[in-house]
Amino acid sequence: MIDILEHLNAVQREVSRTGETVTVLMRRSYQAEPAELWDALTDPERMRRWFWPVTGDFRVGGTFQLQDMAGGEILECEPPQRFKVTFGAPNSLLELRLLPGSGSSTELELEHSMSEAPAPGGADALWVGPGWDGGLLGLALYVTGALPADADPVQMADSAEVIRYNELSVRAWIEAIRSSDTNTPEADLTEAAKISMAQFAPDATL
Repeated sequence: MIDILEHLNAVQREVSRTGETVTVLMRRSYQAEPAELWDALTDPERMRRWFWPVTGDFRVGGTFQLQDMAGGEILECEPPQRFKVTFGAPNSLLELRLLPGSGSSTELELEHSMSEAPAPGGADALWVGPGWDGGLLGLALYVTGALPADADPVQMADSAEVIRYNELSVRAWIEAIRSSDTNTPEADLTEAAKISMAQFAPDATL
């Protein structure tokens, strides 16, 4: 069983907008050394255990492809501290930063910036935020040993527990947008939330 609220509340979520660029910033602490967490985030064999099957040329200038999902180019890499990639499109930039925490913990920062944002305010955060919540959840279960050895994250994504987590994640992102300084019109936020909920928790209603 997943403690849904514990994992949901373990993540700090922020939304900002500068011009036509919307940025999602997430922070979560993991009980793992930076080098161990880095390996879990960058080793394809380990990534398929908690995130998704991935292939590619894992070096600066190389490319990667998530199975049946987005791919991109590896722009910067400074192990075990940070990497930056395009994600799905050249104007969609994903950066992960690993900071030593107290004891043997690591603070993970995930920043996803999308330029040429089509929706007003910060509503675009609802296209990506809940998906990254699922990734951070899978990583937490993996590094604590809570995932069975034969766990398939692709199948887990369709489980009732994860879909319930997704629903609450969408609601958490709605509140993060409302509390941001992005001046998001409520009508646009509601429309984006409906689309996001349909994708991540199809049976839920706002």
